[in-house]
Amino acid sequence: MKIELPEKVKTVIGELKAHGYDAYAVGGCIRDSILGRTPGDWDITTSAKPQQVKAIFPRTVDTGIQHGTVTVLMDKEGFEVTTYRIDGEYEDARHPKDVIFTSNLLEDLKRRDFTINAMAYNDETGLVDAFDGIADLKAKRIRCVGEPTERFTEDALRMMRAVRFAAQLGFTIEDATRQAICDMAENLSKISAERIQVELVKLVTSDHPEEMKTIYDTGIAAVILPEFCTMMETEQHNPHHIYTVGVHTIRSMQEIRADRVLRLTMLFHDVAKPVCRTEDENGIHHFHGHPEVGAEMARKILRRLKFDNDTIRKVTALIRAHDDRPPLKGRAVRRAIFRNGTEQYPELFEVKRADILAQSSFLQQEKLLYVDRYEHMYRQIIEKHQCLSLKDLAVNGSDLIARGIQPGKEIGVILHAMLEQVLEDPKLNEKEALLDWYFNSNK
Repeated sequence: MKIELPEKVKTVIGELKAHGYDAYAVGGCIRDSILGRTPGDWDITTSAKPQQVKAIFPRTVDTGIQHGTVTVLMDKEGFEVTTYRIDGEYEDARHPKDVIFTSNLLEDLKRRDFTINAMAYNDETGLVDAFDGIADLKAKRIRCVGEPTERFTEDALRMMRAVRFAAQLGFTIEDATRQAICDMAENLSKISAERIQVELVKLVTSDHPEEMKTIYDTGIAAVILPEFCTMMETEQHNPHHIYTVGVHTIRSMQEIRADRVLRLTMLFHDVAKPVCRTEDENGIHHFHGHPEVGAEMARKILRRLKFDNDTIRKVTALIRAHDDRPPLKGRAVRRAIFRNGTEQYPELFEVKRADILAQSSFLQQEKLLYVDRYEHMYRQIIEKHQCLSLKDLAVNGSDLIARGIQPGKEIGVILHAMLEQVLEDPKLNEKEALLDWYFNSNK
């Protein structure tokens, strides 16, 4: 099998070999190359020890030298070069206490997580596939190298990685590997929230976010996201729904583009339905107030998973607005845009459509037509540059002070009153007209 290595990768491998060491491209870059995917980065494994690598290349960075990794800089690109190693005892279900460098490539490959990631290649030797990774690629199968319980004992995060690779590649998890995940999912409690977050985002932004069901089925969700378990188990006896909250959530993620904020919004848009659910005298379930409660629940979950403040702000704002349905009149739509925040548009329409498409067929076409009309009105408002927020108002605080209003809270009250008038009638957004309106109405 011939794999086309980038010229800089060939150069790094060639230099190492010229100095008497073995070297191969290894891991995900080989997997992706065989699958016809473009590798995100190229990792190199070598028999040379870190100090020997540093002696060969003029520009290096000690990125993980205690574990054998040196980044070799070629122009502005960096390539991680790692010494063949055997991992010592794992004490925290994530990192080896120590590593032992070895000159044996196979010893290095057999410590890796999955067979499809345990292949190495250089142009001279060709493909090294000691654990039948090619067969697993052909079968679209995620299988641990060796004994799954050993691999997951070494690094519990590998359980999430198995599901994430299945989601990214459209593969299934081999039975023994899956059973080991079910048996050992509790070990994920030892993994940092930051690492959990990274794997969760990669999964939900993949081509197969429906693998969230595997996260539930294997017991992973019970450890990292117990709220999702409750969603999966909450029925919705309502004409608008045919799925549990969790299955509806999964289907809504499938209906929206693979954007980080949008997929996270769909993951949590109905997180509060279980706690807001009521039942009327006819046995129909209602979920009054779930967007507002859900935004706060999502905020706490995202903080627990160590998401950045910007992501939290965007996701929670979309959750809060996702069920807002203003009458299709100019003033009502303008007020909705102001109420929800201009930053939520036009993405809010994507959220609404995904939500509707994951519901029952009851009034579905009517709901979608409503969103189309809502978006059309929004775009007309934007094209006309109508005022939708205080920053678009023709009057500011300085204008009011110049007319004798004392600085303080009253300024804000007046500006909001003016904005109310402009949202009602956009033609009023002229400086002198607004000032005259205020001072004449307060004589």
